[in-house]
Amino acid sequence: MFLSEKEEALLMGIFKGIEQEYQSGIDQFTQNIIIAQIEVLLNYCERFYQRQFITRKKSGHQILERLEQALDECFASDDLINKGVPTAQHIASQLHITPNYLGSLLKALTGLTTQQHIHNKLIEKAKEKLSTTALSVSEIAYELGFEHAQSFSKLFKNKTNLSPLEFRQSFN
Repeated sequence: MFLSEKEEALLMGIFKGIEQEYQSGIDQFTQNIIIAQIEVLLNYCERFYQRQFITRKKSGHQILERLEQALDECFASDDLINKGVPTAQHIASQLHITPNYLGSLLKALTGLTTQQHIHNKLIEKAKEKLSTTALSVSEIAYELGFEHAQSFSKLFKNKTNLSPLEFRQSFN
């Protein structure tokens, strides 16, 4: 993240104000003044951090496309049986960015967390398998990286308001 000279000077002014207050004689207001200046500093930091998601929309959308591609690859492979459901950390490392940055970017672009994106892709694949195969719910859960079919069923019901069997029956 790059700051303009004006922004750097602003932040340095806040740091100097905190330092001066700390160095001066402590009285009943010192702690509250330092806390207020730290709060202002943190608000500016949050502004500068969030600004990157507005100014980098194009690269953000490229990361979103790469995320979709990475999720498609994860769910297309048979590796889910061995590795389990992909985590936000795993996906972020595939994209060569930090999990926190990915989460903040996705939240800014889509309003969803990385975990929600993973779950949405998982439910999409589960619906596909439930509607096009005769595999049992347990077999589908296992293929999608779940150790326990109950965990899969709970997530599926939470996301769709239908159990996997109810969803399958809606196609018959």
